[in-house]
Amino acid sequence: MTSRRSFVKTSLLTSAAAVAASTLTNSAFASELKSDAQEFYELRVYLLKDEKQQAVVENYLNNAAIPALNRLGIKNIGVFTELKPTGQTKIYVLIPFISLDDFLKMTGKLDADPVYQEKGAAYLNAPATEPAYERIESSLLKAFAHTPKMAVPQKKPRIFELRQYQSASESAGKKKIEMFNDEGEIDIFKLLGFNPVFFAETLIGKLRPNLTYMVTFDDMAAHDSHWKAFGGDPEWKKISKVPGYEDAKLVSKITSTFIAPTAYSQI
Repeated sequence: MTSRRSFVKTSLLTSAAAVAASTLTNSAFASELKSDAQEFYELRVYLLKDEKQQAVVENYLNNAAIPALNRLGIKNIGVFTELKPTGQTKIYVLIPFISLDDFLKMTGKLDADPVYQEKGAAYLNAPATEPAYERIESSLLKAFAHTPKMAVPQKKPRIFELRQYQSASESAGKKKIEMFNDEGEIDIFKLLGFNPVFFAETLIGKLRPNLTYMVTFDDMAAHDSHWKAFGGDPEWKKISKVPGYEDAKLVSKITSTFIAPTAYSQI
């Protein structure tokens, strides 16, 4: 009887250890997956009619939204204005998320944050007669596999270029993303000192299919010299001539927006 109890006890301990080991292994695996997982981004564009609306939106972002998102563990939030606006500037906001679940839960968590509600009251409760903004355009982006995480540039005076490549079809768009990821186009940007912040595919948003990325420069002269170097780069010339990767077949339109970070931007 004693030996049977000893056997059962040993078996239970062995089983518990196996379960614990499995749990730790799965936990470590999940952690590893999370660390290597591609980020998601919300790219939000505020359309404004005047400086009063700009002040309301910027006060909300600086004093309510960014602190609240930081409390949720969402870091490195970028806020930008247009470098050379035509009329009233737009405000660009880039919010990174570790997972899609974090994005989906964000609004509910903000709704339950009393400090956020108080600090953002002027924006959140703006009357229809005096709206805080005209409209918000939002896109949901997913980082490329080759650059799964945002790279936050060094804090110093600089300009940012937000570029979008539109494609005539989903297959062409996927092929262009493949060119960035698998054929080394991203590596050329890095080697030439473009200091890219992110590369991402637009999952939901305007003008799909498209990909969007952000690069940085010290000034406009640096921008011009970097792009000249890119166009003449031997590796780029090699990649661009690979059958099936010709830009004329994959990209139907390129848009470029020059933006500058606000004083409180975390990028």
